[in-house]
Amino acid sequence: MQFKKYTKQRNKGIQGLRSFKDTLPKNIKKVINKKGHIYSETLNNWKYIVGDNLFKFCYPKSFKNSNKFGISTLLIMVRRGHEVDLEYSRKKIIDRMNAFFGYLVVEKLKLTTFDDAKKEFSDENNDLKSVANDKYQKKIIDVKNEKIKKSLLELTKLFKNK
Repeated sequence: MQFKKYTKQRNKGIQGLRSFKDTLPKNIKKVINKKGHIYSETLNNWKYIVGDNLFKFCYPKSFKNSNKFGISTLLIMVRRGHEVDLEYSRKKIIDRMNAFFGYLVVEKLKLTTFDDAKKEFSDENNDLKSVANDKYQKKIIDVKNEKIKKSLLELTKLFKNK
């Protein structure tokens, strides 16, 4: 049985540093070439693509490449209340992304909203002796080693203080 000497993947060890690309298997390289490159470049240049105004309240969440079932789609997370601004500039974003990459990369944008308001928690449960809920409290008590049990109880008390 003969071995192929001229394959794209290196099988022999090389002294010194080698590129990250050469260490990956062929299947992973295909995924990175298809999806990872476009999404990472979009993340790096998002401020240029959408502009300063839109950059403050939106960011790309994922990218789905086109296949025989669907078209290429970029999923954008938008802060609640600014959906209309992004909706009006949808065509501009698609045109800028395609111009940035030099070919038709994105055909459709999907918008998903998120609420950026900070939630304030009430101090109703501060009278409990630990932060751990009953299920975990029972498990901590069932631990046979006294040192571990004591340290876990101290850990829950520290979380209560924070």
